[in-house]
Amino acid sequence: MTDHSLTRYLRDENGDADPMETAEWREAFLALVANEGPARARFILDQLAILARSPMVGWSPELVTPYVNSVSVERQPRFPGDLAIEEKLASLMRWNALAMVVRANTAYGELGGHIASYASAADLFEVGFNHFFHTRDLVFFQPHSAPGVYARAFLEGRLGEADLAHYRQEIAGPKQGARGLSSYPHPWLMPDFWQFPTGSMGIGPISSIYHARFMRYLTHRQLLDCGNRKVWGVFGDGEMDEPESMSALTLASREKLDNLVWVVNCNLQRLDGPVRGNGKIVDELEKLFRGAGWNVIKLLWGSDWDGLFARDTNGALVNAFAHTVDGQMQTFAAKDGRFNRDNFFGQNEELAALAQGMTDEQIDRLKRGGHDLVKIHAAYQAAAMHRGEPTVILAHTKKGYGMGAAGQGRMTTHSQKKLDDSALVEFRNRFNLPISDEQAKSLSFFKPADDSPEMRYLHERRAKLGGYMPQRRTEAPVVPVPAISTYAEFATRAAGKEMSTTMAFVRLLGNLLKDKELGPRIVPIVADEARTFGMANLFKQVGIYSSVGQRYEPEDIGSVLSYREALDGQILEEGISEAGAIASWTAAATSYSVHGLPMLPFYIYYSMFGFQRVGDAIWAAADQRARGFLLGATSGRTTLGGEGLQHQDGTSHLVAATIPNCKAYDPAFAGEMAAIVDHGMREMLVEQRDVFYYITLMNENYANPDLPESAREGVIRGGYSFGRYGKGEPRITLMGSGAILTEVIKAAEVLAGEGIASEVVSVTSWSELARDGEYTAQLLGATHGPIVAATDYVRLVPESIRQHVPASRRYATLGTDGFGRSDTRAALREYFGVDAANIARAARESLA
Repeated sequence: MTDHSLTRYLRDENGDADPMETAEWREAFLALVANEGPARARFILDQLAILARSPMVGWSPELVTPYVNSVSVERQPRFPGDLAIEEKLASLMRWNALAMVVRANTAYGELGGHIASYASAADLFEVGFNHFFHTRDLVFFQPHSAPGVYARAFLEGRLGEADLAHYRQEIAGPKQGARGLSSYPHPWLMPDFWQFPTGSMGIGPISSIYHARFMRYLTHRQLLDCGNRKVWGVFGDGEMDEPESMSALTLASREKLDNLVWVVNCNLQRLDGPVRGNGKIVDELEKLFRGAGWNVIKLLWGSDWDGLFARDTNGALVNAFAHTVDGQMQTFAAKDGRFNRDNFFGQNEELAALAQGMTDEQIDRLKRGGHDLVKIHAAYQAAAMHRGEPTVILAHTKKGYGMGAAGQGRMTTHSQKKLDDSALVEFRNRFNLPISDEQAKSLSFFKPADDSPEMRYLHERRAKLGGYMPQRRTEAPVVPVPAISTYAEFATRAAGKEMSTTMAFVRLLGNLLKDKELGPRIVPIVADEARTFGMANLFKQVGIYSSVGQRYEPEDIGSVLSYREALDGQILEEGISEAGAIASWTAAATSYSVHGLPMLPFYIYYSMFGFQRVGDAIWAAADQRARGFLLGATSGRTTLGGEGLQHQDGTSHLVAATIPNCKAYDPAFAGEMAAIVDHGMREMLVEQRDVFYYITLMNENYANPDLPESAREGVIRGGYSFGRYGKGEPRITLMGSGAILTEVIKAAEVLAGEGIASEVVSVTSWSELARDGEYTAQLLGATHGPIVAATDYVRLVPESIRQHVPASRRYATLGTDGFGRSDTRAALREYFGVDAANIARAARESLA
């Protein structure tokens, strides 16, 4: 930027009481820049800013910079590739992506799909693929741009024409010998292709931050060197409205995650209209990210604008951009060169003079920065080289770029899925595609010859970056699991000792952490509730991870349970953020695939704040084939007596049952819990199955029996015969899980005193029983009489197995439907009708 251009940005639009003095200050500053350089100028400005923040002045610098590119022409590096070939390749990606979506909807009309988002982001992706996205890196792709990623994989030879022809046809595709391509990035459906699910807006951004932090965690714990790897995320400006997108920005800056780069595709348009029609989303995001401590790079204008800026000696362009809201900017995007000449450049004489000598077509072709490969490369290079802070690139694009009257910048562009023949030919002409009119109208896919310059270039660029991507790894080394007797004998042979399952779990976890092979792979995660769950003893044992160690002397340093942070700490203490904690859990639970390093996360939290609060994030983790343990502590509606409605969980097992690869358990006793943990570790670390476990834990102390060896299979399959009560053949069967099993046992004892013999079935997992009807029928077939089932959850949980109950037997369910409330456990269980007295009453009624 020249001295003269800098002066025009400093003009005071609000008037100046002493213009001569102002001019002297400006001249002095410009002389400082010229003689001492930018670094010295920044230092002086920093010092002045410190003075200006004093109460006497009360000033701080504006966080929004002029609406121009952050990387000036003078600092722009040489473009290292073949610009002509890369532009051709980008055009081919655009065409094949468009053809894929339009063909699917022309044939069926109901499959959906998106053209406009990828049209705006294509160049952002291509520069990344050709120059920056190394296979060792993690890349989160904007979900609506999935067709463009498939189009690139087609040219790379990883997908065929038949695959592209079955976009969003995941059932029909395999029947035709083709691959059905998922709507968005879904690792569960395409396990060797997509790495990260981003289809649920906001989950991708927060996940990328915690993945970047988890890489630092692995490095600092000396488990894996991630020092030369980056996390890239391409997200939409509308997506930034999601709370999850914004909720961890300060964590990224606080942790100095300079291994993280976001590219926000600012096409200024949501699904239905402008993101900020009456404002400027780029300015808003710049202020937000700068305030959160991020390095911000604005990528706004293409190379065609450089000459205009150079001739604009009075700052007319910058002034016009500063006063043009996004809604109007979208109108300019949707209209042609003549309209823009009259309505943008025609605003005043200075702007009109800049447009003189330009044809309407040249004005129409003026690129926004996100469509200029040279400018994109310059921004990416600056981001990749930046140190000490995470970086966000705010890239100005046009939604539906190149779609002309059919969709560019229009309110309906997001839903555009069909184009008529003239629009297809116009698109072909716009990007100089080497296809005939007939091929354009018939939506033919196009792939250059294998020995063409374009194809050789494409393969060479990816070879230099390590290979093709996205690509998901599925192989990982086996991690041996110690024998259960070495860490959980206190639980399996409890001999009547009183303990809560929460305390038993914490003791079990502490023992596992001592194992030389498995211990270092365990990642304990809490959301600021470690002391609540009795985990404070782990602070000294393994420490809390901190990227800067511990720079203070904790208040409780002399106590046995003192707080200890360390660079190689093992616990991830996430603060009061369930969204952050589940993002950390996901990063650890998918490490086997993302890093080829199996880790075993245990995230323990209030069960009410698990599935209910961050259920969408858990669903995304399931899509990503996570392996790990979620522990819902203080679970149930009546065990956490005094906390009341928002803390009492009666539904998490209902939600957990809806996730196909989640195995949910509600054990009553420590031995059951230990057997489940042991089996889960072997299933995930040794057998390497893509499942994760949800185990609910209680804070209620009661006597725990030994777990017979014969019962272990039943514990894992969902239930087993716990015992018979009373004399003679049982006349009724009582089923219970979790904390309510103790009430079921008391009811059986009451009935035995009345001469009614019963059999008690300990249900460890209602959802596993519901999934395995054959086993459930076999389990209940060995019992007698009517069946009464009781839980600390809503009745729909035990109702889930009704279809597997023998038809000749009555089945009554008791649960805690409705809102929770505060009181003692006894009062709550009586109120909801799940105490021993009500269970016994239900048994008598069933027998009657």
